[in-house]
Amino acid sequence: MDSSTKRKADGKASGDGNRSKTKKPWRTNPSHQSRQISAGDSGIWVTCNKGKEGKCTWEIRDLFNDYAEQLYPAAFDKTQDGDDAAEGNELGDIESEINAEISDMQKSKSSAAQLFTAVKLDMPCVLFMRTISPVDPVGLVNKICDDALANPSLKRTRFAKRLSPMTLMGRASVEGLEKVAKEVLEPHFHQTPFQKRKFAIRPTLRNHNILSRDSIIKQVASIVGPGHTVDLKNYDLLIIVEVYQHVCGVSVVDANFEKLKRYNIAEIFEPTPKEAIPATKADDNRADAADEVTESTEASTAAGPS
Repeated sequence: MDSSTKRKADGKASGDGNRSKTKKPWRTNPSHQSRQISAGDSGIWVTCNKGKEGKCTWEIRDLFNDYAEQLYPAAFDKTQDGDDAAEGNELGDIESEINAEISDMQKSKSSAAQLFTAVKLDMPCVLFMRTISPVDPVGLVNKICDDALANPSLKRTRFAKRLSPMTLMGRASVEGLEKVAKEVLEPHFHQTPFQKRKFAIRPTLRNHNILSRDSIIKQVASIVGPGHTVDLKNYDLLIIVEVYQHVCGVSVVDANFEKLKRYNIAEIFEPTPKEAIPATKADDNRADAADEVTESTEASTAAGPS
């Protein structure tokens, strides 16, 4: 082998070595991903910094799984496995006990994976985690943020920012929004006996140009119906409407939403100084700015049916 051939061979080997040491992109398990959000789904929007979507997906799934096991233990169905382990103990069969414990762990992971499915989106900085029964997106997010506020030193996330629970998803059209809003709002505003509520409406639109904020506010306010009053600052209930491309979602949260930093878990763990917000938090506070822009419109349009 001449010197030039040797140099080429050495260079190739060196190159292969370098490539093997390069940092591989962070990927999520395809079996835990879904291609799209569909009408009838429920779930949670999660925002993060650009380029951190994969890592955010992993950490938020782990966080949701931990809380789901606390809040919905029946979904993990450990009773039978526990009985098997107890029987093994009585027989003094250590191997059976170990196998039962392993089986229990595997079953727990399988159940958790079924409760939460990451939906891959064609948009940076945002991900959607689909949920299924018995998970209540609003209750889950409220519990997570409430615990974070009570113990901010016990930080559980590095990449996740705002969590936006969606009770029900539908098509992003006038008809689709009507159907979803009626179903979600009914238990909060149309109960018997009637209970008067102070409410506000908060729409957020991403990659969508059919529905407008004003039209959403007017339509949702009409579904709320008469007897209720608009109060943007001291509401009893806040109606959250999130629109992304061809889908929309609706949920109703209580006044703790403000205390819990509007479900911005990053702000709960590490509050940003007020003077730094305009310069450093522009993207994450997009919805906050939208509140200010639509405030006067919301007051005039939503007050109509009251």
